[in-house]
Amino acid sequence: MRRADRLFDILQALRAARRPMTAATLAERLEVTARTIYRDIAALQAARIPIEGAPGLGYVLRRGFDLPPLMFTADEIDAITVGARLVRRLRDSGLRRAADSVLAKVTAALPDALRPAMSAAPFFVSDGSNAVPEGITLSDLRMAIRETRKLRIAYADAQGQCSERTIWPLAMAYYVDVTLLGAWCEVREDFRNFRVDRIAGSVILDERFSTDGGRLIDRWFARQKDLTHVA
Repeated sequence: MRRADRLFDILQALRAARRPMTAATLAERLEVTARTIYRDIAALQAARIPIEGAPGLGYVLRRGFDLPPLMFTADEIDAITVGARLVRRLRDSGLRRAADSVLAKVTAALPDALRPAMSAAPFFVSDGSNAVPEGITLSDLRMAIRETRKLRIAYADAQGQCSERTIWPLAMAYYVDVTLLGAWCEVREDFRNFRVDRIAGSVILDERFSTDGGRLIDRWFARQKDLTHVA
């Protein structure tokens, strides 16, 4: 374990503790020696972290102290980096820009010693094979979902048959090779999943729909064990 990660874990343990924690207890939890904990506590106190106590008596973190908002372990930094790069596979330009912005903001807020772990992380994520949707802008679609606004679409099914439908957009499912829009279809009076690359045209309507307190979305999720109900 990196020392930075261990110092963070010590602070987390002290913040959650209801009574003083001895160096022996911390050492057992972190699988290091008590001498290592003494050195780490001294380093934290030197950095003006309000830890009170003494060897043999235990340590407490003074009430009211909070950890800086951006202290990550090595695995957490890797998860953020890989996750943001995976977003680039989705052919959603809005999400791609947002992911790049998140990486830039997090990188800028990290301590200097941790920035290279994110800005130059040795991870490659392929572009994927999602078709680029031409009849709908995915940023607009996500907005329609958030605002519960109905959507009028021109859609071509797997046989190439075209139809126009008014749907209630509920959710999106991202796969390596396809992105699906989960919705309630007014024509079918049932749930349907639409491939966004088969939407030939779309208009966001002013009319809104009700999710029945979230129960409509819960019903859609309950039907998605295999996502085979594709229109």
